[in-house]
Amino acid sequence: MRVSVERDGCATSSLCVYTAPEVFDQDEDDGRVVVVDPAPPAELYERVRKAARSCPTRSIRVRDTD
Repeated sequence: MRVSVERDGCATSSLCVYTAPEVFDQDEDDGRVVVVDPAPPAELYERVRKAARSCPTRSIRVRDTD
């Protein structure tokens, strides 16, 4: 899995950070999402997908890798 975000679209709702804090954080300056682990381990996949689904602006991109 590879995770990326569209920071310009981020609404700073923090749902992703609450759902998967190992993968997402918020920038201290503007509050927008930051990906801290773009290739998370398999045990976090479901939480990352949940974070992407819950993003109100659909700013999180999840790509499955082989």
